[in-house]
Amino acid sequence: MKKYDICVIGLGYIGIPTASIFASKGKKVLGVDVLRSRVEGVNAGKSHVGESDIDALMAEAVKNGFLRASSVPESSDFYIVAVPTPFKRLDGGRKIPDLSYVEAATRSVAACIENSQMLILESTSPVGTTSKMRDWLKDELSKLGRLESVDFDSINFAHCPERILPGKMLAELVANDRICGGFTPEAAERAKALYSCFCKGEIFTTDDKTAEMAKLTENASRDVAIAFANELSIVCDKFGIDVWELIKLANRHPRVNILSPGPGVGGHCIAVDPWFIISDAEAQTPLMKAARAVNDGKPDFVVEKVKRAAKNFKNPSIACLGVTFKANVNDVRESPAMEIVSKICDLNLGRVLVADPHVDSLPQHIAGKTEKTSPELAVAGSDIVVLLVDHREFESLSGLLKDKILIDTKGFFPKR
Repeated sequence: MKKYDICVIGLGYIGIPTASIFASKGKKVLGVDVLRSRVEGVNAGKSHVGESDIDALMAEAVKNGFLRASSVPESSDFYIVAVPTPFKRLDGGRKIPDLSYVEAATRSVAACIENSQMLILESTSPVGTTSKMRDWLKDELSKLGRLESVDFDSINFAHCPERILPGKMLAELVANDRICGGFTPEAAERAKALYSCFCKGEIFTTDDKTAEMAKLTENASRDVAIAFANELSIVCDKFGIDVWELIKLANRHPRVNILSPGPGVGGHCIAVDPWFIISDAEAQTPLMKAARAVNDGKPDFVVEKVKRAAKNFKNPSIACLGVTFKANVNDVRESPAMEIVSKICDLNLGRVLVADPHVDSLPQHIAGKTEKTSPELAVAGSDIVVLLVDHREFESLSGLLKDKILIDTKGFFPKR
């Protein structure tokens, strides 16, 4: 007999909110992760996500007995896969998706899946991944000798990508529209019925490939728009123009909406998803490849500015403000700020001070080459200040910047 309504495989930045909100609606949820620390954390009611409303929702669900965690799946009506989908770096800068986590998660349910149950892929994935899940599960059932005892055609498959923003995950999980792409129309409707228990946005049904492509398209579109802003910032630097003032003026046109530039593009979505399209359609994606080149190259542009500034000093102290991929979160995945700090350290330009109130510790390859301190002490002890992330905690520092060389990659501080 089934023990749970839903089994969420992968207790990361998507799995934790997803498991918690279903549990808050009275669903019996099992969270599964290969990391022992995450399993123990969930069972202790402690989340690593770092958003107070998500953390509280999860703790309440665990306390009320609707959510627990384990290292292996158990029988459930629904299996939701929310595992990482990183990319592999190949020679020549080409990147291809790594679906090993999705495959492992899919195969892990073969020992307990029964007739008429459902697998839902939430992880952002290349077109065709949901169909591959079906093949992987069938193969694993065959290996376990269970294929004849399970009515495989009764098992439903769907792709239901998340659309949530770090820092506002719970609100967006509830309010945003949702896409449910089924391997069959019946699967799409069944997924829609499941998500309707908490989703207040409109839920659209389609096929699995369209749903997969929709999520990739959303983030690739944003990547191209950001690349224009980042390229514009490099042009403006050449001419000594304030790019933020320029964009503000250009956006007065009723049909222009230029985004703000930054030190690059980070996070697990925008910096990754375009490669999932490019890898399968390289000849058809020159614009997406060009945008990726611009955004991937922006950290080097910032580092060059730091190098030029450092030449004004014999042994400069450089304060790097922020290492997360965006403001007011603790997420450092694909962070251009972290990449910039690492490259500055490797150049041995001088003393490097790092301040980020949202990050408790730095990666090992950086920690030994920097001094992590408070924002105030970092600025006070520096000759060069590099603003990489526009955390709200940095707003009070503008009065300490007198006589400092400021490299503001976000247009965060008032113009001097």
